[in-house]
Amino acid sequence: MTDIIVIGGGIAGLSAAARLSADAKVTVLEAETALGFHASGRSAALFEENYGLASTVALNKAGAEYHRSHAGGYLSPRGLLILAEAHDRAGFDHDMGVMGVHEITTQEALAMVPVLNSEKVAFAGYHSEAYDIDTDRMMQDFAREVRKNGGQVLTGAAVTGIRRENGHWHVDCGAQSHSAPQLVNAAGAWADGVAEMAGVAPLGIVPHRRSMARIPAPGGHDTRDWPMFFGIGETWYAKPDAGALLVSPAEEHVTTAHDAYADDMVLAEGLARYEALVTEPVTRLLASWAGLRSFAPDRNLVLGRDPDTPEFIWSAGQGGYGFQTAPAASQLVADLVMGRTPVLTTETVSALTPDRLRG
Repeated sequence: MTDIIVIGGGIAGLSAAARLSADAKVTVLEAETALGFHASGRSAALFEENYGLASTVALNKAGAEYHRSHAGGYLSPRGLLILAEAHDRAGFDHDMGVMGVHEITTQEALAMVPVLNSEKVAFAGYHSEAYDIDTDRMMQDFAREVRKNGGQVLTGAAVTGIRRENGHWHVDCGAQSHSAPQLVNAAGAWADGVAEMAGVAPLGIVPHRRSMARIPAPGGHDTRDWPMFFGIGETWYAKPDAGALLVSPAEEHVTTAHDAYADDMVLAEGLARYEALVTEPVTRLLASWAGLRSFAPDRNLVLGRDPDTPEFIWSAGQGGYGFQTAPAASQLVADLVMGRTPVLTTETVSALTPDRLRG
């Protein structure tokens, strides 16, 4: 007998399932044959406490110790660098405040990323406390926790129908059916579709495409110790990746839920913005792809019971903050479901629960 069904095997679903499995028997249903196939498998994987709206920052801070120490910790040093040209001083000052960086000299920035164009980069800001997240290990650890607590994590389990009868949700996955009194919607870009399938009013969660290119290490440099670096207004960013470099145009293009792929023109425009501040042109791509970042109308995460259908629980709208918020977001979901008082402030909880989006 399953107590709670979780739809979605990305970081939102796995983390919520792991927390809930301490008190209930949980079944996770993932449509794809691998966990974290969509947004979670295409994350930039950065932990930066100051990144996001106030409610997101509160989640980041509440989960920071988990990131640092649980299972030996999931973080490794990376650092964050923002760059601007001479005409972008106002934008640079704004981003310094938002990102919590301090100004450094262009010479110091060049020492960190030797391919920067010293004739173009006029301002630079740096923050050392930004970290890579071992995203795969985090997801696998959450999945192991579910199994250790007697639950199951099923892949290749695409949901084809949901109905509620006799106090239970009945979730069909082709010829298979699963039932439980409570249902967690952690379906990412498909969250509103899952709600509609269950007869629950959607919340206006909309997926946005973000494209990514993987390019050879510029100029043959060893990129391992480079920070992640951003253009002003996050119009592009670059991040070291296993001897190469990831470059994204950082776009948020409204789209539908699907297996996303990069838009070649958008990718080219983003690479051009990156090239404007470096000395090494991009001559070829090693790979390109895209992910979907899904947002509620107010861009806060959506965590907790649906006010109209309390047996339907949301863990959605993570945007680009799924991994860094996962420890605290999943704990909040579990606390709300199990009737415990959350450790987060009442103001933060109110900004995250679905009630705010129901008229």
